Amino acid sequence: MVTGSIAVPPVARAGDTLAQVATPSLLLDLDAFDANVERMASAAAARGVAVRPHAKAHKSVAIARAQMAAGAVGICCQKVTEAIPFVNAGIGNIHISNEFVGEARVALAVAMAAHVTLSACVDDVRQVAPLGKAAQRAGVRIAVLPEVDVGQGRCGVDSTDAVAQLVDAIDHYEGLRFGGLQAYHGSAQHVDGWEKRRDTARLAADRASAYVRFLEARGIACPVVTGGGTGTAEFDIESGVYTEIQPGSYVFLDGHYGSLEWRDDWRFRHGLFLASTVMSTARNGIIVCDAGLKSVATDSGLPRFWSSQQASKPHYRTASDEHGVLELASPEEDSAPWLGEPILLVPGHCDPTVNLYDRYVAVRHGRVEGLWPIEARGLSQ
Repeated sequence: MVTGSIAVPPVARAGDTLAQVATPSLLLDLDAFDANVERMASAAAARGVAVRPHAKAHKSVAIARAQMAAGAVGICCQKVTEAIPFVNAGIGNIHISNEFVGEARVALAVAMAAHVTLSACVDDVRQVAPLGKAAQRAGVRIAVLPEVDVGQGRCGVDSTDAVAQLVDAIDHYEGLRFGGLQAYHGSAQHVDGWEKRRDTARLAADRASAYVRFLEARGIACPVVTGGGTGTAEFDIESGVYTEIQPGSYVFLDGHYGSLEWRDDWRFRHGLFLASTVMSTARNGIIVCDAGLKSVATDSGLPRFWSSQQASKPHYRTASDEHGVLELASPEEDSAPWLGEPILLVPGHCDPTVNLYDRYVAVRHGRVEGLWPIEARGLSQ
């Protein structure tokens, strides 16, 4: 007969070693994280460009606060509900860098605008009226940024006439104001080859600049041009077009970004790791860890085994729900991880991997400093 309940133990406690962390868990290397935050902040500040980091990458109030402390002007959120934990935590300037429709989302955005400086994106005049009417009724004012397509081929208008119509529609409502332009090119972030990525970023900046010149010719000042990201930040801040950039993954440098070509002075450090444990060595030439598809996103490639000591690194070959199969370079390899040994993996794509976890295990010099909640996990509406 069951007379009580069994509590789920914490994945780690302050002071624990990496070997004591329950796996699979998401580790944040605080030394790398601090260095990455500082590098982006100082590079942008040197060019007079603001940093508005994208919280969709980390979904964490603690990380957002660290970015704000380093000089960020605010944060981006990709979904309206994603912004709620940051509003409640006192992050005072939030840009919803995505279009949203529907009465419930509009009402939520307007409610948040009563507590923080809020900006939003539109790419259709039919998105403007519901937001404008709701803001006017609530007595709040929201900055609205028409999104222009600068090469992504996803959201955003692709003509000056459409931009003009959006600006006119925004000006019609007392609860709205024209806040500038959203000009993000997501695909450009992932172009391999430094020169190719530079050229793609420059083309995006040129397209954004053309819209700014069009508005200025009509006597409309464009106070903000926001966009860019981790992969193109070095080019965006030098473009003279963007007033602020929206990098997100730079705090972690996931496996995909780590595989790109970077200038030495723009290379960030790997700061996000998946802690796993070798659970089987029964098969010759392979090891099996406890981190599979329920623990790591694989859309941008399988995770990569991480070791600064081991010359020959096992190759993460396949993933199933709760298993990761790693192939050894040689079946007789003496230095292969043994049964029960903790290992570290670098996830291929940080954003969806983070969304699988409730907390980061924050680590410095091999010891756990604490657990950082991922408050916006699952808030995708």
